[in-house]
Amino acid sequence: MKLIRWGAPGQEKTGVIINDTWYDTSAFGGDYNEQFFEDNGLERLAEFLKANEGNLIPVPEGSRLGSPVARPSKLICIGLNYADHAKETNAPMPPEPVIFMKSTTALTGPFDEIVIPKNSVKTDWEVELAVVIGKKASYIEEADALDYIAGYVLHNDVSERAFQLERNGTWDKGKGCDTFAPLGPFMATKDEIEDVDSLRLWLTVNGEKMQDGNTSNLIFNVPFVIAYISQFMTLLPGDVVSTGTPAGVGMGMKPSVYLKAGDVVELGIDGLGVSRQQVVDYVK
Repeated sequence: MKLIRWGAPGQEKTGVIINDTWYDTSAFGGDYNEQFFEDNGLERLAEFLKANEGNLIPVPEGSRLGSPVARPSKLICIGLNYADHAKETNAPMPPEPVIFMKSTTALTGPFDEIVIPKNSVKTDWEVELAVVIGKKASYIEEADALDYIAGYVLHNDVSERAFQLERNGTWDKGKGCDTFAPLGPFMATKDEIEDVDSLRLWLTVNGEKMQDGNTSNLIFNVPFVIAYISQFMTLLPGDVVSTGTPAGVGMGMKPSVYLKAGDVVELGIDGLGVSRQQVVDYVK
């Protein structure tokens, strides 16, 4: 299944994509949130779709897409998880996964604007594969990790490099700004993705190819990352884990290039669709 949430910000309804058509599933009840995933929501949704085959109502044309997952308890990211990205940023190869957090208030839809924060000078892009957790995970084994995954989603891990690296402390303040986590266009359930370890991911800015990588080059693969994080914190249903970005970020260019108002970022991953964000300046 491919899950979507559609409608005005804060008023999103649930839906699915079937044969490239968006259908409203709000009659199913609830949202795609922690309770949904915890209560076998994917199985119940599949039964609802089967029972209502041929009677589903299409989503109105031109509707906005929101994040396909309602605000999770946390959004966890892995840094420097591609060797080529670590090299371009002059960072040492991590012996263990680098963990940081993005605020849930950074979540936006796949076609919403990226707002350059107040006082920002180095806003950057990062295409990433993100994982949606399907059930509570604590101290799990790598061999069992895939059993805890509900699905996968495209993520732009937007980053303010000066805030992240030059303002002292952890990376979080350069990662969690409003609009810095566009997710979607949809969440694909596990059965939709044949091989999560071999997905092409790419990103362009104003039509120019900046990133072109493959998840086969992850330093720490998806099962390892999920099991590893679960040793330090409990992952809850609906939590989002983003797995890192390949080379091609603005910071790694010589000279560095950063986003400015009017720029258009497009990105995609095999089987997970394409998203597009226009960049605008912060306005009080």
